[in-house]
Amino acid sequence: MRNTSVITPSTTQTATRQQKFSVYQLLLHIIFIITSILVIIPVILVLAVSFSDENSIFIEGYSFIPKKFSMDAYTYLWQDKMAILHAYGVSISVTVIGGIIGLLLTALFAYPISRRDFPLRNVFSFYVFFTILFGGGLVPWYMVFTNIIDVKDSMIALILPGLLMNGFNVLIMRTFFQNMVPPSLIESATIDGAGEFRIWWQIIMPLSLPVLATIGLFSTLGYWNDWFNSLIFVSDAKWYSLQYVMQKTLLDVQFLSQHSSSGGTSALLAAVPTETVRMAMAIIGAGPVVLAYPFFQRYLVQGLTIGAVKG
Repeated sequence: MRNTSVITPSTTQTATRQQKFSVYQLLLHIIFIITSILVIIPVILVLAVSFSDENSIFIEGYSFIPKKFSMDAYTYLWQDKMAILHAYGVSISVTVIGGIIGLLLTALFAYPISRRDFPLRNVFSFYVFFTILFGGGLVPWYMVFTNIIDVKDSMIALILPGLLMNGFNVLIMRTFFQNMVPPSLIESATIDGAGEFRIWWQIIMPLSLPVLATIGLFSTLGYWNDWFNSLIFVSDAKWYSLQYVMQKTLLDVQFLSQHSSSGGTSALLAAVPTETVRMAMAIIGAGPVVLAYPFFQRYLVQGLTIGAVKG
């Protein structure tokens, strides 16, 4: 049979581009696989050490496969289970409430300064930018929240100071609104009789799921990992967050290690798996956020790439 296919220069160029694209994709996949392995390996090592015997770690060092399996670290933490479970509840409540309120306030602030017809958009944008570069300092910050607002020993002390709104998040969301929401859409809604709040809630918010998920993840991580507000503003144990309880336990273990020369503390230290407890605390503290991350990942890249270019 006669071969009727004809190889043209354009066909050759297309094949070359596909080959280059395939090589580029292959290199990109290799880089991401290596990066993923470098990220996952420390987590696996921490998990393996947390299930290792304390003496085997001192003798043979860290290992991905426990030389001698042990649950001593988790058993030690389980002795204080009520405090840890209560701290879990406080951290989850603070993360959910603070994350939702912070996300709404960020969107309410970012949307007006993204509108070119808002007369004070430059003033408020400069205010946000200024707070990113300069802060009042720790002492004035503490005095405002203790002497004026008086949030000590309450859940508000874990939500309000320093975490509720972030200037960086406001700028990301403002840029997303500017790039993804056409002014003609707002004009059409206005002509149809919609008010500003209805436009924001029923039109802008449904179109902004990527940036809402991105900022929501940032806010969630901020609240979940915070222990400083508990240290500064909380003296009542019922408002201790999980991260602060973990931090406090770690400091207790370090204290025993540094004062192990005395007879009483030496006997007490011998019963405490100091190295494995640190790793077990890291695993316990990371729990829910690691499980929640895949639900945000779908929108994370789009929200960051569109909103990250500051205008």
